[in-house]
Amino acid sequence: MKIRNRLNPSNPCFSFEFFPPKTDEGAANLLNTLGELAPLEPGFVSVTYGAGGSTRDRTLGLVSQIKASTGIEAMAHLTCVGHTKEELEEILERIRDAKIENVLTLRGDPPQGQTSFQPVPGGFRYAAELVSFIRGLDHTMCLGGACYPEGHVETSSRDADLRNLKLKVDAGLDFIITQLFFDNAFFFDFVERARRVGINVPIVPGIMPITNYEQLNRFTRMCGATVPMRLALELEKVKDNPGAITQLGVAHATVQCMELLDRGVPGIHFYTLNRSTATRMIVSALRARLS
Repeated sequence: MKIRNRLNPSNPCFSFEFFPPKTDEGAANLLNTLGELAPLEPGFVSVTYGAGGSTRDRTLGLVSQIKASTGIEAMAHLTCVGHTKEELEEILERIRDAKIENVLTLRGDPPQGQTSFQPVPGGFRYAAELVSFIRGLDHTMCLGGACYPEGHVETSSRDADLRNLKLKVDAGLDFIITQLFFDNAFFFDFVERARRVGINVPIVPGIMPITNYEQLNRFTRMCGATVPMRLALELEKVKDNPGAITQLGVAHATVQCMELLDRGVPGIHFYTLNRSTATRMIVSALRARLS
């Protein structure tokens, strides 16, 4: 099923993002996590794609395995990093042959050791180029893309970032998923601005439950997400208590999600970090509220 057909404000879906594990033990843990989340009836799951295509084979293998063994719709991430047009066309053929209908199109982050993104000769510099390329091929995939409520860290302004997003959408995106955020005001403002410039595809908020203090600081430095002052102060008080951090993170994310659902989002995408406990607690509470 194409994901665009699951995004409906009157029946919002919950979705989960995983990254390909590096070891057999990690793979087993991931499948266990997926098994724990499956009863929550996710609308879809997605699997990330390492810098420079470093997890390409594991990503495609895991997406195929999830779809074949669980029946849950799965989406593969695909980036421009390190790939020529010919390589991307080959990967897309493999995706099609595996009967994967959904792809999240991304520029991707610079490989480790590089400070700025540089396309390989014969490759793409921007995600909009990748989207346009796929739409020019004989594929009928449902294409998603990324967006940034607080602006991409590399853009000069939020308005410039929005113009870049519109280029991607106009190139042929079916829906967009946001970078993680902790303050819903940024999301609502972003949606209003996006609609005003003619971006009319479904916009799915991305939520990461806070479960680790140091990890939170690392992620916010990388993506520029703002932690509300009150939440930051509460986290600081319990930063050495993992259980209290998780409890606070789950409570904050649950309140976030309730407000988002009340305001009519078509779904919520959870960045699970390959763990189930926090996401399961949040979605179970949301399911109970919606029933």
